[in-house]
Amino acid sequence: MTVNTPLCFRGKKILAPMVRVGTLPMRLLALDYGADIVYCEELIDIKMLQCKRVINEVLETVDFVAPNERIVFRTCERERDHVVFQMGSADAERALAVAKLVESDVAGIDINMGCPKEYSTKASMGAALLSDPDKIESILTTLVKGICKPVTCKIRILPSVEDTVNLVKRIEKTGIAAIAVHGRKSLLLSLFVCLLERKKEERPQHPVHCDVIKAISEAVSIPVIANGGSHDFIKEYADIETFQKATAASSVMIARAAMWNPSIFRKEGFCPLKDVMQNYIKYAVRYDNHYTNTKYCLCQMLREQLETTQGKKLHAAQTTQEICEVFEMGDFYEETTGIFEAKKTSLETKMQDEDDQMEDPDVIKMAVRFDKREYPPQITPKMYLLEWCRKEKHPQPVYETVQRPLDRLFCSVVTVAERKYRSSLWDKSKKLAEQAAAIVCLRTLGVPEGKLCEGENHLVNKRKRGDQERLISRDHGEDLAEPSHKKANFTEETSDMDVPKM
Repeated sequence: MTVNTPLCFRGKKILAPMVRVGTLPMRLLALDYGADIVYCEELIDIKMLQCKRVINEVLETVDFVAPNERIVFRTCERERDHVVFQMGSADAERALAVAKLVESDVAGIDINMGCPKEYSTKASMGAALLSDPDKIESILTTLVKGICKPVTCKIRILPSVEDTVNLVKRIEKTGIAAIAVHGRKSLLLSLFVCLLERKKEERPQHPVHCDVIKAISEAVSIPVIANGGSHDFIKEYADIETFQKATAASSVMIARAAMWNPSIFRKEGFCPLKDVMQNYIKYAVRYDNHYTNTKYCLCQMLREQLETTQGKKLHAAQTTQEICEVFEMGDFYEETTGIFEAKKTSLETKMQDEDDQMEDPDVIKMAVRFDKREYPPQITPKMYLLEWCRKEKHPQPVYETVQRPLDRLFCSVVTVAERKYRSSLWDKSKKLAEQAAAIVCLRTLGVPEGKLCEGENHLVNKRKRGDQERLISRDHGEDLAEPSHKKANFTEETSDMDVPKM
């Protein structure tokens, strides 16, 4: 499939993927200081596949939101042509599914094949892939053929130069756009060799193997991105070119040097650390970065200054607002959050007006919510409504549920006997919205909804009788499986399928 993006990997200065560091604020700051390409932190394929893509109109971002409402990946228009999405995967089809999920919002897709951390290698991801060239070939080939954005991978070197070059040549044949090489040996594959030679595993303080990266650069025609030079080479901007020449690489990828001070990408030289940290905080507030992540990145920048008064205050901070106050940015926090609250209110008002204009006049509405504390255990308004429909020989209720992008709240409309009902209040979950719609219908019909205050509950009595029958059957050795026609009276009809997307 033809790559239709302007992203190029030659002559570039690149922010490396770093766990807990490569989030949106750091990526944007690196771009401001001169980085050409920025990689996000490694994100695991299985977690991404659970996410839903949501347009955040308040922050003007695209969010990939997990079922627990956690933001797994956030991006924005500013970095769209520069950000490479790095994922951890050991399965070609899962990798392709994730790539298709994020493809329209990023400039490229990268597979991590160098992470030596146990959480990655135990799942056969990261550096564990280096021992399985067939799986590497399968994943990369599937991605190259399946998406329109360039595909890259990031590896560590193998115990021998020859093995490393042979692997890279095989990777090149998959059609990837570039390969990033961390110039230290894979700890996983080097372990046996290290034990034999009585050497310690290679850590960041060990010299980077520029000769191996150079051998790779000379052996393949695709761009090679050199990584791992922060300790030995890259102390300032001019050193980036020195490292590139030493490795004969097409581009340079910077990790720790950029983590300590992202203005390493600035050709005019470093900015004062205080200014860098304040600029980072501005992005963190602007894009609602979680305070723990913001705090971690700022601590990496402070380094030896963590024992100062400011460092100790930062360590004690428990909110974004407190972090801002440590850096004398309390007014900025108040002003920015105030703007967002006003914008959110304005959008909610606009959406409510549009909702009112588009509202079906035949829909019956009430301002109600479902509170399970008001009902017996395992008895709900939806069950009562279903029971009523069967008794009256109506088709079973049909629920249509939508989610509002602005705040990710839900609203459901239930159709019963060709009439529609809904609550005018939006709920935090699909199930709550459907229960609220059922309550509106039941109250309009004047039918009991099963609340504890209504007295004797016939569905509860049915459930008890059913339980007793099952106990008697068990005592007589009869089949314990409950007939489906009985189950239907006591279990709630599901309507989780075909939820319209907004």
